[in-house]
Amino acid sequence: MRLLVIEDNPTMVDALERGLVAEGYDVDVSTDGPDGLWRAREFPYDLIVLDILLPRMNGYELCRTLREEKNTVPILMLTAKDGDEDQTEGLDLGADDYLTKPFNFSVLLSRINALIRRANPTPALSTISVDQLVLDTMRKECTVAGSPVDLSAREYAVLETLARRVGQPLTRIELLDIVWGSEYETTSNVVDVYVGLLRRKLEEAGQEPTVVETVRGIGYRLADR
Repeated sequence: MRLLVIEDNPTMVDALERGLVAEGYDVDVSTDGPDGLWRAREFPYDLIVLDILLPRMNGYELCRTLREEKNTVPILMLTAKDGDEDQTEGLDLGADDYLTKPFNFSVLLSRINALIRRANPTPALSTISVDQLVLDTMRKECTVAGSPVDLSAREYAVLETLARRVGQPLTRIELLDIVWGSEYETTSNVVDVYVGLLRRKLEEAGQEPTVVETVRGIGYRLADR
């Protein structure tokens, strides 16, 4: 995955570049608006991280120009501003998400991953099977060894999200972003609560509760058995 970071603060640029490269992304950097616009036009990117306060052309102008040119690359805006009107303006011009400085890198990474997933959705599967666990993704139903498991909409959404990346850990922030969106703060323990409910219901249905594994220091994954 190739990202373009358009940011003029050297400290921020260095931190973003090092962090994103460590996560496996290829990163290009631009430190002013016109150069960033040129790069966005010339090269295929999976996402642009765009500061608003840039030299020679601000982020609003850059975003508006790309959208007028029918460039649909996902754009995550960064800014020190925190007013609702600033957020509204960026989103109205075509930005896909908005993050106010200062921010936690894990939150930024979660937003980036979510935007890339939305831009490149995994083809829908009619069923997902893991051991005795079967999810009907059309009907949003779950069975264990052929017996139905009564899950709420949110419980099912957590389970399907994990099942679509079976064996791969998802952070609590990623699950919160995918299943709840902006409804909850990143400090909420709602993900842990719902994982606990899932484990109990799966155990009652005859499935080992540890099929939903805790990955220490990261989050959760659905075990690939």
